[in-house]
Amino acid sequence: MGKLQEAQEILKELGMPPKQYNERSGYVLLALAGVKEDDSWSDASINSLRIVDMMSFMAKYYGKVYKPNSRETIRKESIHQFVDGAIAVSNDDDDERATNSPKYSYRLADETLEVIQTYGTDKWEEKLEDWLENHETLVEQYTQAREMAMIPVVANGQELHFSPGKHNQLQKAIIEEFAPRFAPGAEVLYVGDTKKKDLIKNREKLEELGVLITDHDKLPDVVLYVKEKNWLYFIEAVTSVGPISMKRINEIQAMLNNCCCGIVYVTTFLDMSAKNGFKKFIDQIAWETEIWVADNPDHMIHLNGDRFFGPR
Repeated sequence: MGKLQEAQEILKELGMPPKQYNERSGYVLLALAGVKEDDSWSDASINSLRIVDMMSFMAKYYGKVYKPNSRETIRKESIHQFVDGAIAVSNDDDDERATNSPKYSYRLADETLEVIQTYGTDKWEEKLEDWLENHETLVEQYTQAREMAMIPVVANGQELHFSPGKHNQLQKAIIEEFAPRFAPGAEVLYVGDTKKKDLIKNREKLEELGVLITDHDKLPDVVLYVKEKNWLYFIEAVTSVGPISMKRINEIQAMLNNCCCGIVYVTTFLDMSAKNGFKKFIDQIAWETEIWVADNPDHMIHLNGDRFFGPR
């Protein structure tokens, strides 16, 4: 039996459903374990890999080439189930990027590695039995760890929970710190979560206001609406990419042909740092837009020259 078939057999024995011990998932396990065709499973190791790294491993060591657009399939139909089943964990401690970020990575769970290293030995059955007996506990432990790291946020009077990370910390600040100061009474019409894209998406209200929503819309990170002034705020939360540039304005305005609201564009940052903050992106931010920095929440920077805060 080749290594791919062995990987599929391991996944089956670990209790994964058929769709998660198919060929694709077998290759994913081999990549995460760093196991090549001539290796022993005792050589398996912990490797923090992006989806693109897994695909490179498959191509280099197994000649299995997936098209670039297969990344989402690998993520949604293999990796997500590995994480849910405590076979793998997301390795996003530093930046907690969105799951579709090219820099988001995954690795085998320590307990899984310990089991698969015994595959093909007389210790396999014993280790597998122990793992299966403790599987639900492992799933619960990893789930609780993820839930404990969640960020609570109150939006539209409702408590929600963002996935952990700097980007969502900034989105929380936009809703709870920026909005009361500069968009009092605002309703959150859209906010995405780094792991669950559309946490709030009031499609009906957006379309009522003349915002064209498609399956491939380019909504910014947060959209607020102040009914009293009939103002729409399009807000980008910048922790690594994506300020309100002229390109972003053109993309957003393409959705606003039937919109009669006043439009306010805001780029937001956690701080003024040169690495990922205001200083890095200032030359990309469009004129006649606003800048807000979360660690100085009472102040705004106005890139306009003719007047202060408000629609252009």
